[in-house]
Amino acid sequence: MPEEETLERAREDERKGLSPSTQAGEFVREEMEHIREGKHGARSPEQAIAIGLSKARRAGVKLPPPKRGKARTKRQARRDLAKGGRRKQPSRTRSRAVRGALKREGRRSASRKALSRHAKRAARARSATSRSAAARKAARTRKRRR
Repeated sequence: MPEEETLERAREDERKGLSPSTQAGEFVREEMEHIREGKHGARSPEQAIAIGLSKARRAGVKLPPPKRGKARTKRQARRDLAKGGRRKQPSRTRSRAVRGALKREGRRSASRKALSRHAKRAARARSATSRSAAARKAARTRKRRR
């Protein structure tokens, strides 16, 4: 269950008209914080991000399933989207089992080094044109300093 603060930040992003991926970023940030403070671990930065995205979809963020990727991932994303917005008390037994499994995982997956490595690897997988366009948009939409 996401924290109320995270839900509020995501709602604020939605009110501002920001993209679903930006709204989902709040949930990913929360997940990284959980790992850093020792609430649980993750095997890789990808797993931590996936948990955050799943929470976002279940919280009602209209984030579409990935276009590329494994069929199982897409199927799970569709399921999360379908469950989105519904507020049902989570199963206590299942929650404990999930937390128990995550507790046994490492904490390094949310370190600055691991996230930097992941970002570089993800960027390399994109085309030069795509990276360039993203950089131009970032420059255009960057907050101006006085």
